[in-house]
Amino acid sequence: MKLGKVEFCHFLQILALFLSLSGMNQAELTRSRSKPYFQSGRTRTKRSWVWNQFFVLEEYMGTDPLYVGKLHSDVDKGDGSIKYILSGEGASSIFIIDENTGDIHATKRLDREEQAYYTLRAQALDRLTNKPVEPESEFVIKIQDINDNEPKFLDGPYTAGVPEMSPVGTSVVQVTATDADDPTYGNSARVVYSILQGQPYFSVEPKTGVIKTALPNMDREAKDQYLLVIQAKDMVGQNGGLSGTTSVTVTLTDVNDNPPRFPRRSYQYNVPESLPVASVVARIKAADADVGPNAEMEYKIVDGDGLGVFKISVDKDTQEGIITIQKELDFEAKTSYTLRIEAANMHVDPRFLSLGPFSDMTTVKIIVEDVDEPPVFTSRLYSMVVSEAAKVGTIIGTVAAHDPDASNSPVRYSIDRNTDLERYFNIDANSGVITTAKSLDRETNAVHNITVLAMESQNPAQIGRGYVAITILDINDNAPEFAMEYETTVCENAQPGQVIQKISAIDKDDPPNGHQFYFSLTAEAANNHNFTLQDNKDNTATVLTKRNGFRRQEQSVFYLPIFIVDSGSPSLSSTNTLTIRVCDCDADGIAQTCNAEAYILPAGLSTGALIAILACVLTLLVLVLLIVTMRRRKKEPLIFDEERDIRENIVRYDDEGGGEEDTEAFDMAALRNLNIMRDTKTRRDVTPEIQFLSRPTFKSIPDNVIFREFIWERLKEADVDPCAPPYDSLQTYAFEGNGSVAESLSSLDSISSNSDQNYDYLSDWGPRFKRLADMYGSGPDCLYS
Repeated sequence: MKLGKVEFCHFLQILALFLSLSGMNQAELTRSRSKPYFQSGRTRTKRSWVWNQFFVLEEYMGTDPLYVGKLHSDVDKGDGSIKYILSGEGASSIFIIDENTGDIHATKRLDREEQAYYTLRAQALDRLTNKPVEPESEFVIKIQDINDNEPKFLDGPYTAGVPEMSPVGTSVVQVTATDADDPTYGNSARVVYSILQGQPYFSVEPKTGVIKTALPNMDREAKDQYLLVIQAKDMVGQNGGLSGTTSVTVTLTDVNDNPPRFPRRSYQYNVPESLPVASVVARIKAADADVGPNAEMEYKIVDGDGLGVFKISVDKDTQEGIITIQKELDFEAKTSYTLRIEAANMHVDPRFLSLGPFSDMTTVKIIVEDVDEPPVFTSRLYSMVVSEAAKVGTIIGTVAAHDPDASNSPVRYSIDRNTDLERYFNIDANSGVITTAKSLDRETNAVHNITVLAMESQNPAQIGRGYVAITILDINDNAPEFAMEYETTVCENAQPGQVIQKISAIDKDDPPNGHQFYFSLTAEAANNHNFTLQDNKDNTATVLTKRNGFRRQEQSVFYLPIFIVDSGSPSLSSTNTLTIRVCDCDADGIAQTCNAEAYILPAGLSTGALIAILACVLTLLVLVLLIVTMRRRKKEPLIFDEERDIRENIVRYDDEGGGEEDTEAFDMAALRNLNIMRDTKTRRDVTPEIQFLSRPTFKSIPDNVIFREFIWERLKEADVDPCAPPYDSLQTYAFEGNGSVAESLSSLDSISSNSDQNYDYLSDWGPRFKRLADMYGSGPDCLYS
């Protein structure tokens, strides 16, 4: 039988192993005379010694060095002339050689997993000459494996997932254990797998380590996680083998195998009728043991009498059905609603349709509760019209509101005065009739938007609001007038028939068919010889000259009265005066100067003359100022108080007084009783030097001239007083007179008074007394805000 090269090498290894096990651990040096030995750079020579590979068991724990093998050369005659030396990996440190006998020993414990073989070189030398007697040769010491390493799961612990309800044999995960021992020698590295914990739910393939399900219909909702312990054992699982373990956590993932179910067959909720639109009425939820997308549901109203009133949507986070209002509720119209609601899974797994329909139904009853509601107007906006010529008290229109509650409480009306600050309108509190309260003017306000309040009689806190737009109809009550303030000029060299101004008119009224104005000169101006007026029939008129040339020296300004009539019914007219100035114009007819005084000055007046005139005027002013100053200095001794500034010619009393007890500012008795004899008193604003004689007493005079006489007397006192300053002085007197014809208007004593006095006359005193008229008047029973 012919052996290949590889098979031959294996054969040699087996033979060497057999020899080492049988005690033949020496290296047999064989003389090989038939095979040549090649050395680099030399001619071919014959090999004189050869040895085989050495084998050494790992993990030797003895006290003596471990015998490895023996080297021997056929040149060695045993007389000690040959010595052996060793070099290479581990020489002298791990492996030593007896230079006389060639025996090799290992001095340290060897571990195949650290290094599987060592390559060394051996040489035989002549002891005397120290020259090699054999060529240096290389050999290998291989470490023979023993089962000293257990299998290890380098990737453990493991986590894995498998869908619930999976069939038996569904792969979950594969685990792998590694053994550091030599896989080519014996069974030290041959691993088998087994499951120590996790039965009977899971199993493991002994050779591959693949974990599979072992039971059908494992339900996540019953148990969603399992802990497995997997063992790997070498020596093909035989006794004496080493083992290692790892854990595998298996989680059952969810599938949609549970249909949604409502916990109750019916629900009931109470809702107030005042709940706004889009408010949440209720939240319902169907129970689903699944999770994630398998538990997603949709809700819908499939039947009932509230299909258009309510709607249902889903809360994506909680999977609840949210019922909201789509229309306003009205207890008086309908007191309850019934809804049939369906919940269904959005993602259905066809494998589990046999478990039943993945939807459920429930009934929701909504009870509407009565709420005291404010009055409701028959219309949200009332449109009314009234002429601006309407008299006070004219009826404009009527608003109506009612209590929507079952009690149907009576309603009282009022106007929100914040929308009618000028109080143009009134409303009857019982009937809702709106009338005018004062004269209207369309040109001031063409539309009045007011708010009417409707209040329940039994519960005034319930107030409804209605809105009224009152349009004021126009009448022709405004006369036409010039559209603008015209600045009209005429040139001195104007020719007859020359246009000097085009005028137009405006009217604050707003006639339906537009304005039509007619222009003419007034009767007294129609026959003037200076200007004429031409009506253009298009709401404009033209002013033209009638004569040739104008002179500013004769007349610099002309006033032309123009009569304007509108087309209203009845028509109104007005006279507007056009001011025309005569001006000096250039060749193009553009006014240069319209100052008539320029002609009064002499034509030959030079600039020097003008300066001389101004100098004279300034000199006169200086002289006047000096005279006034000297007169003031002569009067200074009359005033003792040198600290007072004489320029303070206005004496002010910013003192409200302290009532009748205060006599510091002035004599109150003297002001209130003009018929008593009053002592002469000096002015308070100056220090008197000479005492006055007593003044004549006041005579009894009529009340209607009391103020005039009082001021006149004070004036005469100031005029004849020698202690007064040499200039006018303004004095104020807080004097109200003896009394009022209307007597007191105070309401401080109204509550305690039993007077039957009639205050209806207050309504005739104008708008300033309107509030008092409303409070104390005995008019019709109207409610005003």
